[in-house]
Amino acid sequence: MPSKLTASKKARIDTLAASVAEVEVAEAGTVKDTGGESLLAGAWRRLRRNPIFLIGLTITTLFVLLAIISPWLAPWDPAAQPLIDKVERQSNPVPGPEPGFPLGADNRGRDLLSRLLVGSQQTLVVGVLATLIGLSGGLVLGTLAGAFGGWVDALVMRIVDVMLSIPGLLLAFSLAALAARPSQWTVIIAIAVVQIPIFARLLRGSMLAQRHSDHVLAARALGVRPVSIVLRHMLPNSMGPVIVQSTLVVATSIIDAAALSFLGLGNPDDRRPEWGQMLGASQQYLNEHPHLAFWPAGCIIAVALGFTLMGESLREALDPKTRR
Repeated sequence: MPSKLTASKKARIDTLAASVAEVEVAEAGTVKDTGGESLLAGAWRRLRRNPIFLIGLTITTLFVLLAIISPWLAPWDPAAQPLIDKVERQSNPVPGPEPGFPLGADNRGRDLLSRLLVGSQQTLVVGVLATLIGLSGGLVLGTLAGAFGGWVDALVMRIVDVMLSIPGLLLAFSLAALAARPSQWTVIIAIAVVQIPIFARLLRGSMLAQRHSDHVLAARALGVRPVSIVLRHMLPNSMGPVIVQSTLVVATSIIDAAALSFLGLGNPDDRRPEWGQMLGASQQYLNEHPHLAFWPAGCIIAVALGFTLMGESLREALDPKTRR
């Protein structure tokens, strides 16, 4: 009887040892971890198998590359009027496609393809700068609220709540309309201000979760200065959700910038094309020449979709609840 129990226990121990494949004991007596995986490595492994992320990454990469090389790729100067002789207000206000002009021209005889290509650069600049400025402001407010707490947290959060109580696009319209002269920078600043409370609240929540983590408590027990704890321990470990959110905010910034330019609150100089501006200028010819609105609107939708797909995939890959 004892021999049977011993054999059964031995079999159970052997099965358990065989199932633990993550840890192996080295010859020197040290323990070597062979099955561990970092957060970034695990996220990248999941992203590589996610077709939604790959589609978003492809669209975003093509858009960024196109915006960078667009001045050399455009066949014509976006301000040039090579087809102005064919523009007739009554019979032919918008020249159609022809050899050398695959998308035709606008009502001023300017090549539509060249303006779309160069306009991608302006759209990218507005979206990225607005996101970076909003991220910087949100980092300051979120760090103050999450690091100090108390009345500082209450004051910052009340300011954030007031800003979030106003619809984002309406707030951007109001800020852009207050400018003495519309310009590209008024659009960037208006959109950036709208994004600040989003980043501030997200970072504040992440930092509050870090305040009671083991590594922060250990740093306090060792006598590390509070400033060093915030900047070297709490803030770096709280940036993951903020970085993912910034990817989604770029898509929102591009759409909001197009909306402001569509309403005439953007750069009034149409010699530097922007997709929202082109969309607004096409309205009077929408019935007879819908392609003038179709191309810039399609570009805006495609780029916003690319950033959104990539951002949502990053969020799911970095979320511990969705790990497999």
